[in-house]
Amino acid sequence: MPSQSISEADSRAPMGVDGKRNAQKAVSEARQRLTSSSGTRADFDFELMQDYAAARVGAALPMAAIVSILAIVASLWVPVTIAALWAGLVIASLLIVVHLARRFTLADPTKFNAGRWTTSFVAAETVSGIALSLLALFSLFAEPADLAPVMFAMALVGIASNAIATHTLPPATLVSTLPVTMSVSAALIALGGTLNYTLAAVTICGEIFFLFLARQLHGSELETITHQSEKDTLIYELEEARNMSDEARRHAEQANIAKSQFLATMSHELRTPLNAIIGFSEVLKSELLGAHQVPQYKEYAGDIHSSGQHLLNLINELLDLSRIEAGKYELNEEAVSLVDIAEDCRRMMELRAKSKGIELVFSYGDHLPKLWGDERAIRQVMLNLLSNAIKFTPQQGKVTLVVQRSRDGGQMISVKDNGPGIPQNEIETVLSSFGQGSLAQKTAEQGAGLGLPIVQKIMDLHQGRFDLYSKLRFGTEVFATFPRARVMDALAPVVEKRNRLEIYSEAG
Repeated sequence: MPSQSISEADSRAPMGVDGKRNAQKAVSEARQRLTSSSGTRADFDFELMQDYAAARVGAALPMAAIVSILAIVASLWVPVTIAALWAGLVIASLLIVVHLARRFTLADPTKFNAGRWTTSFVAAETVSGIALSLLALFSLFAEPADLAPVMFAMALVGIASNAIATHTLPPATLVSTLPVTMSVSAALIALGGTLNYTLAAVTICGEIFFLFLARQLHGSELETITHQSEKDTLIYELEEARNMSDEARRHAEQANIAKSQFLATMSHELRTPLNAIIGFSEVLKSELLGAHQVPQYKEYAGDIHSSGQHLLNLINELLDLSRIEAGKYELNEEAVSLVDIAEDCRRMMELRAKSKGIELVFSYGDHLPKLWGDERAIRQVMLNLLSNAIKFTPQQGKVTLVVQRSRDGGQMISVKDNGPGIPQNEIETVLSSFGQGSLAQKTAEQGAGLGLPIVQKIMDLHQGRFDLYSKLRFGTEVFATFPRARVMDALAPVVEKRNRLEIYSEAG
């Protein structure tokens, strides 16, 4: 029953953004098909009809030329007046079609009515097809035996030209070619004879072939328009997504700046009363003004002092992080020795390591030159790394601090422990601001999750690199690497330019 209720709840759950978008798209496409005259989409109807109108307008002169040539050829067998009259009727019907096509191209696209324009074009093409079919009447004015091949050839030319010109509007293709096919085939059959029967059959087959060809061209054109529409839709969605992403990024940057300003302001406001709390609790703990009548008061003062120190360290980390993110953390650079800083940090953390029974080992490379950097920031990097290692290393464990040259000629700080390690899927969380892994949430020595992010940002300010490698049950090893450009023996000496007059005066 619980699983059934869960499935029912899932079925009633609202769709996501993608689901709603797909549903809206499906509804829109269904509506387009219902309002389309060709069963595709209304906007596709417009583009297909636009192609048809353009083809008819563009082919007006060539079609008139073809009809004139056919009339001239027919005049060799029929009277010139009959051939000219037929040509005039066909060209006049073509002008009607061209006139409608021009009106369509000049009409307002927003008022497009697919059904009305389709009816108009089909009616005009029907008139054109009937005018062309009058070709069969030539058999009344000439010898049938001589005229049959000519009518057959003229019919095929008319069918082919109309089928190609009207392929984007299938109903127009049918009505513009079927009348001439029927009339010429009927005339050939009426004349009788094997040759005429064969020509009639070929005419009908030609009609079928060119209708099939026009259908294939229509499908190809429709597929091209569909792909173009999908591409335009994709471009629009990408543009919309980019705009939304830019807007979200601006909001995130504004929120981040506001957060950093808030943290910086609150950190300054909180440090003042905290210093007073720490100072007075230290006085009470050390009993400078006399012994406490109740011994527990001294323990309480010690707890207040340690809690105040912890809170002050947290606020200092918040302040450092907010200053770095706000771009206001300035390095006070000078020539420093990583070995000396590491030795000081080791002595500071040694008492804490001994209290947990952890062996703290320190080793360093020989003849390491000084480094150009901020001593306070580098000290904070080492203390954060050692503090994390000692915090998560179990009793009787081992933490190793190494200072040596890196492979590229820079200098590197390495801190390795044999603690429980960090799962691979939690490393990214641990390196993010306020991020804590599952082990950190279970340990009694919880922190704010700011130590490693601050180390990363300080190393970035020094153009260095921070790497963390960990494996469950095998411990964790971190590397803070300073670039070769910051090593003093890699820096070019500063040559001061002296005044030429001073050099001459010293020489004299």
